[in-house]
Amino acid sequence: QTMAEAFLSIEGRHVLFMGDGNNVARSWINAARRLPIRVTICSPPGFEPDASFMIDARGDAGDRVQVVNDPEDAVKDADVIYTDVWASMGQEDEAESRRKVFAPYQVNTALVDRAKDDTIVLHCLPAHRGEEITHDVMMDPRARIFDQAENRMHAQNALLIRLMVDGWK
Repeated sequence: QTMAEAFLSIEGRHVLFMGDGNNVARSWINAARRLPIRVTICSPPGFEPDASFMIDARGDAGDRVQVVNDPEDAVKDADVIYTDVWASMGQEDEAESRRKVFAPYQVNTALVDRAKDDTIVLHCLPAHRGEEITHDVMMDPRARIFDQAENRMHAQNALLIRLMVDGWK
C-alpha cells in the first residue's frame, strides 16, 4: 500500500531488502513471485535466504529475485530500501555478534544518498535506531515508515472486522 501511495503503481518497482534473509526477506521474495516487482535481498555472506527456498522462488519469479552481498552496489537502482531488525525474536543471544556482521548493511544517510532521488525507505518496526537504520534516515523525508505503520494498522483493522463479521454468520 505504501509503495502504491508513493509511486501510484508498484509495477516494475525494485525493492531492496537490506539485512538478514529472514521471514521478512522471504515475504518480499514471495511478493515478487505474485506481483510485478523486482526484489533484491542484500545480506552478509552466510545470512542469505535458504538456498532451496531461492530455487523455488526463482522458478516462479525468475530474474525478478536476486540475492547479493554488496550494499553500495545493490542500492543504486532501488525504488524502495527496506530493512528489519538484525536479531529477530529468539535470536537475542546472537544480537552482539550480529551487530558486528551486519554493521556494513546499516541503512544510513550515506547509503540512501547513493540511491535514486525518489527512493523511499521502509521498515516494519519496531526499529533499533542506530543499528539496522539510523535516526537520521528514520526522520528523513524519504522515509515512509510511519505511513507504512498507519497503512498496516488499517489493513489489520479491516482483517479483524472481516473475521468478526464472517464469524457472526
